[in-house]
Amino acid sequence: MPKKLTAEQIAQYDRDGYVCPVNAFTSERARAWRDRLEAFERAQGQKMTRGHNFKPHLLFPWVDEIVHAPEVLDAVEDLIGPDIRLFHLTVWPKDAGSGAYVSWHQDATYFALEPACHVTAWVALTDAPVEAGCMEVVPGSHKLGQLPHAELQDTDNLLSRGQTLVADVDRSRTAFMPVKAGQFSLHHTHLVHNSRPNRWHDRRIGLGISYIPTWARCTSSRRVTAMLVRGEDKYRNFDDERRPVEEAGPAEQAFHAEAVAHFRAMNAAESDKAAIVRR
Repeated sequence: MPKKLTAEQIAQYDRDGYVCPVNAFTSERARAWRDRLEAFERAQGQKMTRGHNFKPHLLFPWVDEIVHAPEVLDAVEDLIGPDIRLFHLTVWPKDAGSGAYVSWHQDATYFALEPACHVTAWVALTDAPVEAGCMEVVPGSHKLGQLPHAELQDTDNLLSRGQTLVADVDRSRTAFMPVKAGQFSLHHTHLVHNSRPNRWHDRRIGLGISYIPTWARCTSSRRVTAMLVRGEDKYRNFDDERRPVEEAGPAEQAFHAEAVAHFRAMNAAESDKAAIVRR
């Protein structure tokens, strides 16, 4: 018996590679989390965007609250089972009227996960209608497996390495995934997707939380960290991540910097391997 998703939603995920929307939190709760994020941005004098948006669950107890929330984990468990690690998390903010976008890509690119079974929960802290540049997907494209990408650097592209799909995929019929503050979507790691610039009147902010079953492993020679968020781990394929206690405290910042460095090194190594294959 599923914990949160309906049988129809599970069938849709298998067929199309995504489910949207899924109800989780009140808009007031989402607003409070947004306020915490923006208060930190003001204190730092910079926005949590490209280059500063990795693994905030290691810095902020309020993000830790979201990633452990049963409202999200129950749905993830319905798809990948009860023993779950958080592999990675990225904040995706787009200011109203900015040129920020996300190119067509697959999440699995450079993640080196075997098998490719990770599911991303995109939790909305603000409304994300089509006008704000919500996710746009190619339904069923997750069945194509891993496709080739190139790195096309553009300062407006929120993807850290500018990874952009170069394979010929039919995008004549796409689907948008609008969500309201407090809702989330779920998508498969091989689903081809992008998001356009924000042409709405408000900022668009979401957390892309990458969950994996504990039996998944990273095949890279660079060992990385991941947080056990539900169940037990009999496999020990990842180094454990500590939960934050103090908001961006000294211990949190030190551990965050180390974990991000390990992830970036793995990501870069996988990017180099992909470039060799392309040549």
